[in-house]
Amino acid sequence: MPKAFVALSVNHTPDRDTALSIFRHLRAHLSPFKRVRRLEFAELPKTISGKIRRVELRAAKAARSPDSRGAQEFWEEDFPELR
Repeated sequence: MPKAFVALSVNHTPDRDTALSIFRHLRAHLSPFKRVRRLEFAELPKTISGKIRRVELRAAKAARSPDSRGAQEFWEEDFPELR
């Protein structure tokens, strides 16, 4: 299931309304098979040259239990208003 890690700008808060806005934008601009189904708001770990350290993102996901969601993770299915 596709998941996006989102780093927000300073003036935005990682809350339900922001996630809903992102999901609505995705629905309006992407085909159903290309859509992200999960969002996680997080600061992205980067190397000195600015590349995203995907290994650290995977390690953080593996450290959580399979059933638990991250503190700021939203699933598309949690928004009945999108149906």
